[in-house]
Amino acid sequence: MRAQRFRAGLRGWGGVGTMAFACALAVLFALLLPVLRPHGTAGHTGSGGHGVARGGQARAAQECADPEKQTLSPSGADGPTIEEIRNRRGEKRKLVVGVDQNSYRWGYRDPNSGGDAELEGFDIDLAHRIAQDILGDPDAVQFKAIPTNQREPATVNGRVDMVVRTMTVNCARLEKVAFSAPYFRTGQQVLAPKSSAITGYDGTLAGKRICTAAGSTALSTLEQDQRDGGPATGADLTTTVPNQLDCLVRLQLGEVDAVVTDGALAASQAAQDPTVQLKGDAFTTEYYGVAMRKDADDLVRRVNRILEEWRADETGGWQDSYDAWLRPTMGGDSAKSEPPAPEYLRTS
Repeated sequence: MRAQRFRAGLRGWGGVGTMAFACALAVLFALLLPVLRPHGTAGHTGSGGHGVARGGQARAAQECADPEKQTLSPSGADGPTIEEIRNRRGEKRKLVVGVDQNSYRWGYRDPNSGGDAELEGFDIDLAHRIAQDILGDPDAVQFKAIPTNQREPATVNGRVDMVVRTMTVNCARLEKVAFSAPYFRTGQQVLAPKSSAITGYDGTLAGKRICTAAGSTALSTLEQDQRDGGPATGADLTTTVPNQLDCLVRLQLGEVDAVVTDGALAASQAAQDPTVQLKGDAFTTEYYGVAMRKDADDLVRRVNRILEEWRADETGGWQDSYDAWLRPTMGGDSAKSEPPAPEYLRTS
């Protein structure tokens, strides 16, 4: 922009000598720019901004070596975010939580439960637990069903206080939202018809049509794998859907050959349709966390304290929720799904 203004100011001067003078000034300006630029302007977007951005990205990548550990230490102290939630009046005095309503055993409506077919599942249990701690009432929750690719926008824009929706903690998401400590461990896995020749995440995927949810870690993992020449090379990844359950429908209709998603979700889908099964082992390790706004430090700390208590609770805690919802689909051994001992590396 400075160069454009400078050239505009030279219009009408003309002559080779003038242009030589202009070039000399430009060289001098370029040499002086690093000296003249003020220190501490990490957000500077003028000349040299790309270099600053790369430096910031490099630092972020280094700090995000273990994304599941990039969270704040637990605390029971109240803060502005929690006070804002508590100060809501009447019917609005609720914790607003973004959830799924189509993930069997995680967040779904059971049509056979009678009544209003309220949301239930593992994630729903956790949302009720958080509401109990913050508002003193486990039912003081307003659930908002959001598609997979809207989890981050809904959090950033303040449409929800938090997202409890089988959401994997990763570095890219940490740039937009804050996460709690992990509350569940899983990994990407392949789901395909039992009759399929697909054997897992391997060369049998070549030429196959794979369905993933838009905005999911499954899709980003497969896309990166194709760039790296891995097992997904040659597979068709063009089929993406708003919600993960839609992939199962596409598979049932024969529109795709396989689904790639978190193993925990794939197990639930296999339980819904006995003609499909998990193929091979999980090929990643991922952790679910509760997503909140980046500036909601008090809420992040409170949720981390709640998670510690939930994991330690032997009557109505993490294990009871696993047994109630996930044992039928994932089996009796919950050890492989337990989150690791939390580490709190984020300091501010």
